[in-house]
Amino acid sequence: MPTLVWFRQDLRLADNPALQAAISAGDSVIPVYIHDIKSEGEWGPGGATQWWLHHALIDLAEQFNKAGSPLIIRQGDSLKELEKLIKETGATSVVWNRRYEPLIVKRDTEIKTQLRNKGLKVDSFNGSLLHEPQKIKNLSGNPFQVFTPFWKNCLANLQFGTPAKAPKKIQGPTQPVSTVSIDSLKLLPKIKWDQQFSKEWNPTRAGAESRLAEFKKAPVKDYNEARDIPNIDGTSRLSPYLHFGQISPLEIYTAIKETPFAETKSGQRYIAEIGWREFGYHLLHHFNHTPEKALRKEFDDFPWQPDPKLLRAWQKGKTGFPIVDAGMRQLWLTGWQHNRVRMIAASVLVKHLLQPWQAGAKWFWDTLVDADLASNTLGWQWAGGCGADAAPYFRVFNPVLQGEKFDPQGEYVRKYVPELAKMPAEWIHKPWEAPAEVLKAAGVTLGVNYPKPAIGLIEGRDRALEAFKNLRNK
Repeated sequence: MPTLVWFRQDLRLADNPALQAAISAGDSVIPVYIHDIKSEGEWGPGGATQWWLHHALIDLAEQFNKAGSPLIIRQGDSLKELEKLIKETGATSVVWNRRYEPLIVKRDTEIKTQLRNKGLKVDSFNGSLLHEPQKIKNLSGNPFQVFTPFWKNCLANLQFGTPAKAPKKIQGPTQPVSTVSIDSLKLLPKIKWDQQFSKEWNPTRAGAESRLAEFKKAPVKDYNEARDIPNIDGTSRLSPYLHFGQISPLEIYTAIKETPFAETKSGQRYIAEIGWREFGYHLLHHFNHTPEKALRKEFDDFPWQPDPKLLRAWQKGKTGFPIVDAGMRQLWLTGWQHNRVRMIAASVLVKHLLQPWQAGAKWFWDTLVDADLASNTLGWQWAGGCGADAAPYFRVFNPVLQGEKFDPQGEYVRKYVPELAKMPAEWIHKPWEAPAEVLKAAGVTLGVNYPKPAIGLIEGRDRALEAFKNLRNK
């Protein structure tokens, strides 16, 4: 009898345990994607991830058509649509790969119970992580809250298999199954703010394979140092492919292990970045309140100073801190922001500007093509000093020093902040300190065509430290 394979964030044929299970059952396979925004709550796909999803679904449909089993698209309540499909196709089993966001876990558990109560065979699999979040615990039987011992435990206890190849032929349904078009999901933006995206990204399985191959050839060998330089191609940029499951972490892990650089400092550092993604899901599973609230409860009383004007200046890349503004404009144009710049921009928002970390997390959620609830939450709580293994709140990044260290010639700033393109490297990260004749020669008028700093560096730092001091005194 037919098996429904419910696709979600596992948009690939290779190394897909749910699809493999359905094929192994020996009968027809009916792959289905259900667009069910309501069940996602406030963490449904943001604008940038909807753009990616649209193209990823088109690509997945093409892959299934080539293999002989068309991808069925539905929209609406997941349980209702699955029940309709079961009735239409005569399917006796349903399989899927697990997701780990709190609302989705609750929904999927209810769906599994409902379908099993109706006599269906229902199974779910781990198709997106190297390990299940609940399986890794410290010696006390509690979840880890520090990355290094967590990752050491993972590496010591994980048994890595071999990624399964994509099936070339799949037995599809014997009768046509009703579907809707991907265009009808209306995932693409009405206002064309995404024009640069297609120049930056190939949101397909082939794009993931190509990017991994490129990374293996060169960037990985220098990853330990190059990963911090925003103006060069020093990172893998595989995060959106991982989020949507167009490539699996096991495929990436295996590919890097096959390179001559696997045991070098750079190779190990990159593999540890896969570990950070795993750590994010570990924390999300055990502390499912963290997308909205700090892990460290004392930060519930932190004296944030919400200011819509400051938040908007940060969002638009008009803080007056060039490295931050370059990063925020890169984010808007390309749907991605370099990791080092993410840390700098986040630090300035929550510390110098005293804006709640949740406001930054929501903006990233809507504008990043790799917006992932576990990683986004982990990153923002790290920046805010209020999560697991977080940077101490009293560690305040100086955006000028960070810019001078990681973008010494100012190429990154010039690329995304053209107002400063003619500024000499000596002053490009602190134009407010530049002599008048330098500003004039560069065509920069502070407060007119480039903003003055939203707050003084020393003033912002001292204000942040005072707020933290007051919190500790409570």
